[in-house]
Amino acid sequence: MLRAVIIDDMDHVRSKNIDLIREYCPQVSIMAEAVDVKSGVELIRRFLPDLVFLDVEMPDGTGFDLLQQLKPINFKVIFITGYQDFAIRAFRFSAIDYLLKPVDPEDLVAAVAKTEDVLNKENMELKLSALLSNIERPKNPEKIVLKTAEKLFSVAIQDIIHCESERNYTTFHFVNAPKLIVSTTLKEYETLLAPMGFFRPHQSHLINMAHFDHFVKADGGFIVMKNDTKIPLASRKREEFMALMNSM
Repeated sequence: MLRAVIIDDMDHVRSKNIDLIREYCPQVSIMAEAVDVKSGVELIRRFLPDLVFLDVEMPDGTGFDLLQQLKPINFKVIFITGYQDFAIRAFRFSAIDYLLKPVDPEDLVAAVAKTEDVLNKENMELKLSALLSNIERPKNPEKIVLKTAEKLFSVAIQDIIHCESERNYTTFHFVNAPKLIVSTTLKEYETLLAPMGFFRPHQSHLINMAHFDHFVKADGGFIVMKNDTKIPLASRKREEFMALMNSM
C-alpha cells in the first residue's frame, strides 16, 4: 500500500482527485490533504508519505518551492497542473510524472504504476534535482534524465554529441563520457531535443548541431562531428540540412 498525501489549493479539484484515486488506484491510501505550500510542508513532515500528489501553482508559492524546503526528497511525486504549457517541457526532460487537470483516470493509473517501480530514493532525488534545475528555464532545459537497464543518469544536454537508434533502443554519445543505451525510441528524443538545436539527418541518427564540424559532399554526402564521428545524410534530408547550415 502506498501512503499518499494530496496538496492542491482548490477544494473541489482536490476532492475530485481523491475520489478518482480511491476508485482507480486501490493500492494508494490518501492519509491527508493540504491547501498550500506551508500546510503541505507540515503535512509531509508529519505523515512521511511514500507518494505526494502535488499541485504546481498555489497561493503562497509553487510545488517547486515546497520541494526546495524538503530536501533531501525521500518520497515520490506526481505533479498535477492545469497549465498545459507551464513547466511541461521541464517535467518531460526530467522524467517526472505529471497529470493535467482535469485528471484522466487512465493517465492517473499509468502515473501511479510508474511510482511502484523499484526506484530508490536516490533516483527520485536525481529526477527532482534535474527538474528544479530545468524549471528555472522551462523553454530551454539544461539537463535530461536518461534511464538505462541498471540506472538513471542526469546529463547536460550540451554534452550530447549525437544519438543513434537501433530498433527500440537509443544510444547517446557524449563529450568525455561513456555512451548510454536507453530503451526509448529515437523519435521520442527527436521530439524533445529538436527545439534545442538537434537535427535528424537520417532515420538512425539525431545530431547536436552545436557539435557539428563540417559536411563532406563526396560519397553521397556525410556529416562530420567535432569528435570526428561520421554521420550519414539521407537524400531526402539534404535540402533541409543545407538550409540549416546556411542559416548558421
